[in-house]
Amino acid sequence: MALEVGIVGPSGSGKTSLFTALTRTGGGEYGKTNVGMAPIADERLDALAEVVSARKITPATIRVQDIPGSAAFGELRQVDALLVVVREADDLENFKLELLVADRDHVEKRVERVEKQAKSGDAKLRAEVEELKKILAHVDAGHTLADYPGELPAGLEPLTTKPLIAIENGPGGIDLKLEAELAELPEEEAAAFRDGGTSALDDIAARLRDALDLITFFTAGEKETRAWTLRRGQTALDAAESIHSDIARGFIRCEVIDWRDLVELRSHAEAAKQAKQRLEGKTYVIQDGDVLNIRFNV
Repeated sequence: MALEVGIVGPSGSGKTSLFTALTRTGGGEYGKTNVGMAPIADERLDALAEVVSARKITPATIRVQDIPGSAAFGELRQVDALLVVVREADDLENFKLELLVADRDHVEKRVERVEKQAKSGDAKLRAEVEELKKILAHVDAGHTLADYPGELPAGLEPLTTKPLIAIENGPGGIDLKLEAELAELPEEEAAAFRDGGTSALDDIAARLRDALDLITFFTAGEKETRAWTLRRGQTALDAAESIHSDIARGFIRCEVIDWRDLVELRSHAEAAKQAKQRLEGKTYVIQDGDVLNIRFNV
């Protein structure tokens, strides 16, 4: 499953322009919920594709959701991070307050629902009610759920615990309208407009990687060379699952090469000959830049 980020912020702040720029889909629709996939630029992918003469190059992606206004906060409770678009310094603090209020209302509704269920006499539900009341008091005191000292109930899905990345739209920040327009141009034309410079969106991708503690691994073949993301600390079995559940079920071993070695030695065969390729099992912790070839039984 792809990681997901939600684009949020005050009305008219430039959320849909950011969505259009990130997803390069030809334009999100203003005032509507837009969902798309944002490619993550990575120079290593092109270098690997050149080595294996890949016919298809597929970057890693993050699923992006752009909601209108703040009325649909519930739609964002399952995203992994929030990109908040602001035009003024006060916008960010005001938006954090909106998130706090949304979490407070969310907890209050859950208290009401679980209280009714707890009338059955279920001790577990009664204990949850008591914990939820403590959480509600914590929020009413002006604190966020991110700094709650206890353990939050499973499935609560608070907004204020999510990584929050502020994107300033306008002078001193990123011109999102311009980035949205450039995203609709062929890459060569957009690069020429920037005089060879990189897109301001690359910085957003880097901040997302840091906030979500992501690493990138690669699969490199002539048919397709592709980048994939994982959370730092995830294993070879997690990597197999992200490629296809059948590969994870039939996992035997995976061949691992550091991307630099493959680029330098120019082939998987030469990397194996030079002892730069190794076999790893399910519990191997994937490192950023690993190139994997997973052996599996169907």
